[in-house]
Amino acid sequence: MNDFFTTSEKQNKLFGAVILALLCVLGLVELALADRKFGLFTGGFGQSQAIDTLAERFVFLVGYLCSMALLVIAVWWIIVRLFRRRHSWPPLFFLVTIVGGTYLLLLALTFKLGQYFSDTMSFTLMANLGGGSLTDALLFASNEIVLGIAGLIIALLVYGFAFRWLSRKFKVRANHPQWSSYGRLVIQLFFSSLLLAIMVPAASIDVQNGLNRTLAWGFFTTAANRLTDFDNDGYGWISHMPDRHPFDSSRYPLALDIPGNGIDEDGYGGDLQLTPMTPQPPITLIKGNRPHLILIVMESARYDAIGKRINGQPVAPNLEAIAQSGSLVSPAFSHVGFTTASLKSLFGGALQPANGSPSLFRELKASSYEIAVFSGQPEDFGDISQTVGMRENADIFIDGEKLKHLRAFSNGAQGSILVDEKHLLKAFADEYQQPSKWDQPQFLYFNFQSPHFPYYHKDMPLNLTDRPLPRSEISAKNRELLQQTYWNAIHYADQQLGELVSRLKRDGLWDDSVVVITGDHGEDLFEDGFLGHGHNINIRQNGTFLVTNRAGVTTDGPIGLSDYRAIILALLNGQQAHIPAKPVLMTVGDLDRPTQIGIAEAASQITTLRLDTGEACMVEKQRCANESGLTGDFRARVDRLIRVWGSARWQSRSARLQE
Repeated sequence: MNDFFTTSEKQNKLFGAVILALLCVLGLVELALADRKFGLFTGGFGQSQAIDTLAERFVFLVGYLCSMALLVIAVWWIIVRLFRRRHSWPPLFFLVTIVGGTYLLLLALTFKLGQYFSDTMSFTLMANLGGGSLTDALLFASNEIVLGIAGLIIALLVYGFAFRWLSRKFKVRANHPQWSSYGRLVIQLFFSSLLLAIMVPAASIDVQNGLNRTLAWGFFTTAANRLTDFDNDGYGWISHMPDRHPFDSSRYPLALDIPGNGIDEDGYGGDLQLTPMTPQPPITLIKGNRPHLILIVMESARYDAIGKRINGQPVAPNLEAIAQSGSLVSPAFSHVGFTTASLKSLFGGALQPANGSPSLFRELKASSYEIAVFSGQPEDFGDISQTVGMRENADIFIDGEKLKHLRAFSNGAQGSILVDEKHLLKAFADEYQQPSKWDQPQFLYFNFQSPHFPYYHKDMPLNLTDRPLPRSEISAKNRELLQQTYWNAIHYADQQLGELVSRLKRDGLWDDSVVVITGDHGEDLFEDGFLGHGHNINIRQNGTFLVTNRAGVTTDGPIGLSDYRAIILALLNGQQAHIPAKPVLMTVGDLDRPTQIGIAEAASQITTLRLDTGEACMVEKQRCANESGLTGDFRARVDRLIRVWGSARWQSRSARLQE
């Protein structure tokens, strides 16, 4: 092998061959994965911006190869100049292993994550999964992380052994010519990539979004964005959401749009025209008869659980029976798709209720209710309890943290604690042994966690599946078995609901109680290739149900979890529970910095907009297009969505200023 390094000419030829091989191998692997996952070149639902013309593909290829070459040559410069590896085969060995190995590892991680989540997933959304704590989110996935670390350690040991073996086999000779660092080429590639990054958005949005899905381009644009953020507002020319006003710090993507000033601060929909938004109801006291309130939340329970059949067997027979004699609203939409935000909306009656604002716990306590919490999750998780006043107003507080010793899984991170419903019902039976307990009006909150990912634990009976899918086997190729496992978990939670209902009826409490059952959000089960919730707006991830034993709950359109408080207060006060028609806002991420926004204007009419790519979708029609070129009804729907989102942000800001 040393013969390749005897002259500069031979070295340069070898260097060129290695660079070409790296670009070809890494490029083919990445682009094949990207097309398979995102329809980069072939399109498909949720990817209207395919690179499908000859001109677009040429521009894409130029940008992609330029950024890839910049990455590879820049790493080479670091190896030669900083590591001072200037002779023979070691620099090439480091280049191939560092660039090739690391890039393939990142591709594997990126597209493995993409098997479960949409590309809206970010560290912020991961933290939301962890109740606001990225640490808890990582602890939730600790089993997989430990395996990954073990694999990485083994790979590093193999890497070190291979280098030592090669060093003994092929000695570096002092007479070998020194490698060039190609510093000028790095500079040329940098400015070429910078020029392309500025020009590509104007030439083709499809190409821009396609390049943004590739790693090397993403590395470059992240660095270039910092360099071009002249007004220090967090956005530059090269951002995935480019700053169209680089020298005006008041105008940038996701800036708060001030209504009526003639300026479009955030770059969407023109100057904001406010849409009337339902305010958070004030503290409302319960007067008169004061029936008991029994509220049951089923984790990740989808809207279609009611009416669902597996091999002819109903998934949720108890829910269906209550809905038939009482009221059913389905779908009801989670605004964010995460447990913590959903429960705050449900109890507080607002999209993002402020800490200390009106809530069911505060007003029922003020109405002389005794309050009991029986939850299979830690209710301090993500500041749920603090925001809605749960712990401070509860007379009995038994949650997943208190019952941690009974958890279904060994992982003790807050986001991983799951306590079987049987333990909650036993705690309830122990606390309510005396019939005199019911002489005072009671508010009981139950949280059933069995339908939570991974949808099975060892104490769960198998009624709708013969074999639960182990967590290690969860993947798109096992979708059917995964779905059976999920529906079996819903069925189990429904069984436990039946046990609670039987107890209430046996003790003569059913007719004296307002019973409300709901999910906190839905769950994607690989129907569109994604698993979970909170990372893509659709009826499966955001849609759940409201079931109550009281008849007469009516709506003129879809409802959100923030409407529940008004419905429950009306039922407790013996009033007609009716929600007028209005669009229900949903976001992926925080209200002020979402990746995606959406509204439901009918049970199945959902309009979404990706703020990072500009892709708008009429979800029920599986039709997507870039927001900038919309016309007709599609344009009108997206404009309404932007107005609702902007108005909600403005309402939230006004509420914060009044605190």
